[in-house]
This record gives sequence, structure tokens and C-alpha cells, in this order.
Amino acid sequence: MATDVYREAFKLASTIRDKYLRAVTYAKIGYYMYRAKNPLYKEAFKYALNATASIEAPPLMAKALIEVASYLSKVSPSTAKKTFHEAYEVILTFPQPLRDDMLVALSERLLEIGLVDDALFYAHDVEDTVKRNDLLLKILRVYLKEGNMRKAYLIVGKIEEEPWRSIGAIETIKEHLKREEFGSAIRVLSEIKSDYWLGEAMKEVAIYLKNSDVPTATYEKFVDIALGMSGEGGFEVLRSLLIGLAAQGEINFVMSIIEKLPESQREDILLGIAQAIVDKEGYLSQFIDSLGEENFDSVAHVVMDSLLERRPSEEYVPVVMKIGSLSSDDAVLVKVVRYLSKAGKFEKAWGFAGKVRGNYLRSLAFGSIAVEKLKAGDIDGAIDAALEVKDPRWGSWLLSEILTRILELETEGKVREDIEERAKAQRKFWSGE
Repeated sequence: MATDVYREAFKLASTIRDKYLRAVTYAKIGYYMYRAKNPLYKEAFKYALNATASIEAPPLMAKALIEVASYLSKVSPSTAKKTFHEAYEVILTFPQPLRDDMLVALSERLLEIGLVDDALFYAHDVEDTVKRNDLLLKILRVYLKEGNMRKAYLIVGKIEEEPWRSIGAIETIKEHLKREEFGSAIRVLSEIKSDYWLGEAMKEVAIYLKNSDVPTATYEKFVDIALGMSGEGGFEVLRSLLIGLAAQGEINFVMSIIEKLPESQREDILLGIAQAIVDKEGYLSQFIDSLGEENFDSVAHVVMDSLLERRPSEEYVPVVMKIGSLSSDDAVLVKVVRYLSKAGKFEKAWGFAGKVRGNYLRSLAFGSIAVEKLKAGDIDGAIDAALEVKDPRWGSWLLSEILTRILELETEGKVREDIEERAKAQRKFWSGE
């Protein structure tokens, strides 16, 4: 009964006029006959290849060869490889971009059926950078899934262009981490050329270390390897690692490492941490508490600048207050006053503004309070703030500016917030006298 069905299928397939469809249909018949242990399956594949050879359009012939080879791969892998190579030789005669598109299709089909090494072999002939590198990343992911780290590492080495090289490196690093091959992960990290992607890689490392609940000794192992790396590359790896760990909340561990570094290296890392954790109030507060005097003000400048770029939040007021109480830098205090004023904490802002000594910066501090009080509808409070600047010149200038803004508020219903720009222009004007 089964033999009759296959014979009937052969007859019907021979009536298919479209040569491509006829070839693919014969291949399908051959595959199902093979599964049914029907010895005539070889005959079906012979018909499939003959039908393919009769196709006149080379692109269609190449597609047919790929389809027939795909079915052959489940029956006779060696014959399938020869057929795929025939398709490859046909494809090489095509003009661009068809040539690259067909090479990509060939490699992707090889990936689908598990012939990863063959896919990699043909991928190298893809000339278009984007198409080739996208394809190499797909092949890399299969090697990583299979645990073939040697081949994965070779592919990363073959990719020269960014961002593909760094993306491949990061995916390889993640697999090394899962396998707890920390030395290998660091080796790949050290070869990332882009500062941005190095930072992204270290974020992945930090997230993995945190989520895996590894002991502190594992963190130290990464640090030791980074410290052992020579030159600027080693410092960048260490910097990115410490910033990544800090962003995951390992503030105490990170600060204990920074304390052991040369003074010349500390500030750059601390500033990077400040920028990385400014959106995490709890980590930021802990970080501020752990800073020493020598780096406090430079970090405080970065933190306050970042906070002032955001809408003021009640959540951050304690952190800002802490910065104000620990800093003796007038410029930092001005930023603290500005933040607290914008948050409506006028009494607290006033207290910090009173600590500012320089006349120019004092005018900025009380100017910030005055502007925010005007916006809140407190004209008397705005004037009182302006009068707190006792220097004849700067006090007169600030009072003039605030009076102007009172009139603006009355006539236009809004207040300009350009006190700092106006103060800079006035200082420049006076310096030219």
C-alpha cells in the first residue's frame, strides 16, 4: 500500500511544470521515503537534483540547491554538503547585492540544520560589512549555545568593526561568566577597544556577580586581574568594573579598593561612580558618606550638576543637605541652594546661602532663592533675599535684577531663570572697566 502511495507521488511530481517546485517536491518525497525506510528514496533525490540542474535562472537554481540540500542533510550529510557547495559556487557568479543576500541565506540555512562550521566558512565571503557582521553574530550565538568557546573566541577575533566586535565580546563574556570562567572573561574584556562598550561589558559583569551572590573573593579576583593588566587598558577595565559594581550597590567593596589606588587614579573613578548612581538615591547617599575630604568637592560638583538637570525631588533633599553640610566649596553650596530653592525648601536654602563667602557666588545663591520665591508669589521674600548680598556692587546688581523680574512677573506672568548667565555677563563687564 505504502509503495503505491509513493509511486503515485512520483507520477504527480513529474507533472509539476515549475522546475523549482518540481525539484523541491522530489526532495520532500525522498525525505519521507527515507523515513519510511523505502529504498527508492535515493531515486527521488536523483530526480530532485536532475530537476534542479534543468533550471535556467541561476538565482532560482541556487535556491533549489539549498532546499534540496536541506532535505538531503537529514538523509546523507556528505551529499548534502556537496550540494550546498554547488549552490555556493553558483552564488559566487551573482552580481551584488544578490551575491551577498544569497550567501547570507545559504549560511543561515546551514545554521538552522546545525552545520555551524560550514555556515562560518561561507559567511567569510559576504562583502557587505553590515550583513557579514550580523551573520557572524548569529553564528557566534550558536557556538555559545553549544558551549564551543574556542570557536566563539575565534569569531570575536575575526570581527573588526564596531559595534559588532564589542557586542560579540560581551555575549562571549556572559557565557564565560555562566561557566565561572572568570579569567577567560577578563581576557575578552581586555580586548574591547571602545570605552562605551567596555563600560557596558562591565555592567554585565557587575550584574552577574551581584545576581549570582558570589563571595567577595570573586569580586577581588576580577580586581586583581584588572590590576595586573598593564597600561591604560588595564586601568579602563578596573574603572569600568568598579563603576559597574557600585551601580549594583557594592559601595563598601568598591570604596575599599579605591582607597588602595594611587591618588592620581581615584578621582576619575569616583566621578564615574557619581554619574552612574545618581538615579539611585540610597546608593548615592551611602557613596557620599564614604567619600574622603580630598575628593569630596569634585564629586559633589558632578552630583549636584546631575541632580539640577532633573526635576527636584523630595527624596533627594536629604542627600543634597548632606552635601551642603559637608562641603566648604562656595560653588558647591550655590548648587545646593539652587536645588533646595527649586524644591521649595527656602529656609534650608537660606541657611546654606549664608555660608557662601564670595560676593559673586553669594549673589548667585541668594539670586536663586529670590527667583524661586518670585515664582512662588513671595515678592517680599524675594526682595529680602536680594538684600542679603551686602557687597555694594553685587548687592545693587542683584536688587536691580530682582526688581526687574518683579515687573516681568506683573506684566508677563512669568520669571526668567537666567540669574547665573546675567551675573557672568556683569562680572565680565566689570572686569573690562
